[in-house]
Amino acid sequence: MADHSKMKLGRKAIKTDSRTLAFGDYLTPALPPPPPAADWTKGITDWGMMLNDTLGDCTIAGVAHAVQVWTANAGSIVTVPDSTVQSYYSQWDGYVAGDPNTDNGGVELDVLNDWQKNGFAGHSLLAFADPKFSNLVEVRQSIALFGGVYIGLSLPITAQNQDVWDVVAKGGANAKKGSWGGHCVFVPKYDASGFTCITWGQPKTMTVAFWKKYCDEAHTLFGQDWLTAKGSPGGFDENQLQADLKAIK
Repeated sequence: MADHSKMKLGRKAIKTDSRTLAFGDYLTPALPPPPPAADWTKGITDWGMMLNDTLGDCTIAGVAHAVQVWTANAGSIVTVPDSTVQSYYSQWDGYVAGDPNTDNGGVELDVLNDWQKNGFAGHSLLAFADPKFSNLVEVRQSIALFGGVYIGLSLPITAQNQDVWDVVAKGGANAKKGSWGGHCVFVPKYDASGFTCITWGQPKTMTVAFWKKYCDEAHTLFGQDWLTAKGSPGGFDENQLQADLKAIK
């Protein structure tokens, strides 16, 4: 049985912005349905903890795991060192090294805005757009077309000791009840039974039921690494996306 009880979380309360693009607006009628399964993990075995066992830096760890997935599928995986992960946790989330009072996690929207403006260790985020997290077709299109989706979960305490995250009826007869807290992960894989995220140095699968109950935000990331290797997919209206980005700016 898994034991994640000593791991850190770190996703702060959800922030929204009326200017955030909606992913579904760019899916055209020419786009076929998402495939039954997609897996961009490329057999990676060494994901790295990204300090999320000791710091509540999951919003930065999720960024670093996205970079791993994109670069692995572009030819050669890049794993950002822990020292760099910590530096961005400081820059974007306000952590002061050695001061636990500043280890307070981060806001996904703020992190993505900072990434888009400033880059992350030489890896550019050209834009992001939000699929409806409850719309599994949009979520699967995000993963299939762009290598993954960056999400937020409100984890229950039962998630601390599950090999596969699943909904436990009424908390389970012998399970602790209540909320564990907010967590950010990158999800590069799905199939008919669920979704697989990368967290705490390893892949973690969640059932569709778990996603529906506990996922409460999602962001499609348009990374330069991915787009350089894969290009813009057919059926996705990149021209309209670019026009909307210019209008926002």
